[in-house]
Amino acid sequence: MTLTQTRRKFLTILSAAGAAGLVRATPSLAAEGALETTTVRIHKVPVLCLAPQYISEELLRAEGFTDIRYVEAPAETEGPAIGRGEADFNMSFAGNYIKDIDAGAPIVMVAGVHVGCFELFARQNVRHIGELKGKRVAADDSSLLSLITRQIGLDPTADFHRVTGGEPSFNPLELFAQGKIDAFLAFPPHPQELRARGFDHVLVSTALDRPWSQYFCCMLAGSREYVRNHPVATKRVLRAILKAADLCAREPELAARRLVERGFTPRYDYALQTLSDVPYDRWREYDPEDTIRFYALRLRENGEIKSTPQQIIAENTDWRFFNELKSELKA
Repeated sequence: MTLTQTRRKFLTILSAAGAAGLVRATPSLAAEGALETTTVRIHKVPVLCLAPQYISEELLRAEGFTDIRYVEAPAETEGPAIGRGEADFNMSFAGNYIKDIDAGAPIVMVAGVHVGCFELFARQNVRHIGELKGKRVAADDSSLLSLITRQIGLDPTADFHRVTGGEPSFNPLELFAQGKIDAFLAFPPHPQELRARGFDHVLVSTALDRPWSQYFCCMLAGSREYVRNHPVATKRVLRAILKAADLCAREPELAARRLVERGFTPRYDYALQTLSDVPYDRWREYDPEDTIRFYALRLRENGEIKSTPQQIIAENTDWRFFNELKSELKA
């Protein structure tokens, strides 16, 4: 099937599913003014919970963008990739952006997109986080692992052995499945794959367990240059991605098919499970500034950043478009 046919099929399915309003041009577009640019580059990393930015292409076209690019780059360089001018926007865990900003990356956080997607899996004999003491632990995000374990008084540098790997072949999911490590903090599609393989003992779910469930997990950030020079384009990018988040919540089957058709994942079942598990429909309920304050304070207390929460909020956030769209895109 050609790309044009695939796009037409997607729009047809949207209409049939009763979600056609998501791809119509918004009446306020003219009032916002002309796009300063019709190009947008989105950082592509193999993380399924970032689905809204990957299924937003038709929504971006409805906003007036004609040159939409998904830029390949390693997951561990998300923030710097934006800061170096390799991409204009990306979704990532809030804590990662805070650390990138503290290191000098010229990026601006503009919105929260969804609540928790991380889960801490453990072997059946590990009944709670405190019992990780002396155990072998790996993580898809080591910073969040530190925050979670410090929350209950464990020292992640001394109380357990953190298993890491510098090679691309390092696979903590397989280490956990083979019984070679005792716990694994995972983000999609790893939790979905672990459940499919019969592992279901979870110590922490950031979508369900406090305090993590009270704050955004993945947020949208843009390069400082793009946000400063293209405010109309920035708002339209954000609107498209938030509409895509709503689509993930309302029509997860449709969104999962789109992810497979566009080549972002080969597994429809893992994609559908991710979209069903992650609470994409709650972005209107949370305050992104509270999220930055929460994570920045804890990262500073742990000695991982030097900046204060207020410095980061004042210099590297811009919530004006998000606040406008909360009102504009009422459920």
